[in-house]
Amino acid sequence: MMENTNINWNELSDGALLEKIGQFVQQTRLRQNKSQQQVADAAGVNRSTLSQVENGRGGTLLSLIQILRVLNQMSFLKVFQVEEKISPMYLAKLEVKKRRRARTHKTDDLKPYSLPDW
Repeated sequence: MMENTNINWNELSDGALLEKIGQFVQQTRLRQNKSQQQVADAAGVNRSTLSQVENGRGGTLLSLIQILRVLNQMSFLKVFQVEEKISPMYLAKLEVKKRRRARTHKTDDLKPYSLPDW
């Protein structure tokens, strides 16, 4: 029998989310054949902090980022990328202001610069 892998993340409690994140960190570390001490040292955190994260008992966001960086799992941060979108109204205003013709200069406008008499 296959386990249901469709998790509704919004329905999980905060504690359950911490456990899922901890399981992910632990399984990733084990797949990479790294000890807790190796990952903790490379991440600049205590081994006990890594253990807490893996057991779903907390840790800070900074610690989690440091751990995930060592495990090469930073790709999830793409969801936080903010794309600046230009409004259609602003684009329309820019289009109206766009230059449409070249301008010719009258010969009077091109007088040589003369020095003052003083």
